Amino acid sequence: MSETAPSRPVGPYTPVVRAGEWLIVSGQLGLRDGNLVEGGVEAQLTQAIANLHALLAAEGADLEAVVKTTVFLADIADYPAMNAAYVGAFGAHRPARSAVAVAGLPLGGLVEIEAWARRS
Repeated sequence: MSETAPSRPVGPYTPVVRAGEWLIVSGQLGLRDGNLVEGGVEAQLTQAIANLHALLAAEGADLEAVVKTTVFLADIADYPAMNAAYVGAFGAHRPARSAVAVAGLPLGGLVEIEAWARRS
């Protein structure tokens, strides 16, 4: 998994915020070097989770610290592909999760993921 997070946020927000033991990570798209990766929803989610992982690592945490995610899909028909990429990234770790379809995502993304992690 790449450790390269997007160089800057897509909008006026902070990518990761620490609140006590909690890390709240803003929605991550499948961006690498400022562009959406090619290869569909699985490739974009894999990259988005890599970006999420890089933000957590900068705060001394990893994916095992994630306790809740929300996944936003541009098309709910991509749910099975999203699950495949999600399991590929998280392995046996199973944070609580919501997954919803939305009317659209920034930059024409197919998927976006946000997360809450706990770092003690």
